[in-house]
Amino acid sequence: MVLNFEEVRRLVPQKYPFLFIDKVIELEEGKRIVCLKNVSGNEPFFVGHFPEYAIMPGALTLEALAQASIILFKKSFQGKGGLDSVFLLGSVKANFVKPVFPGDQLLLEVSVDKVVSTGAIVQGTAKVGEDMVAKATLTFALADKSSLS
Repeated sequence: MVLNFEEVRRLVPQKYPFLFIDKVIELEEGKRIVCLKNVSGNEPFFVGHFPEYAIMPGALTLEALAQASIILFKKSFQGKGGLDSVFLLGSVKANFVKPVFPGDQLLLEVSVDKVVSTGAIVQGTAKVGEDMVAKATLTFALADKSSLS
């Protein structure tokens, strides 16, 4: 399954300037997702990170993996609470291998490790070309929006 930017934008709760998925190029419901993020030199975070040597913040690479996870779970469990749930990131174990620069295209892949009724554990990798730039284990919980007030 392929999803264009407009379809992605409808699924991810984050909006500009905090939307870090441009396209879904593969999706196996309940199993894995592969997404693209085109890193432009016009990204607002490059103003401060770093003004003289632009590098994409590692935390935003993790955010892109988390957003890919949201798309995977919304498309996999539609009608089972997935669309009305809030995704709460519980923990992250990450390794950053190489920096990401303007002009790079991030290939983000997320695979499901474990799913329970209240959350999941996923494995994510971010690559530029064939080079691994980051890998992470993300643990998150699902909560009903009404339970958060």
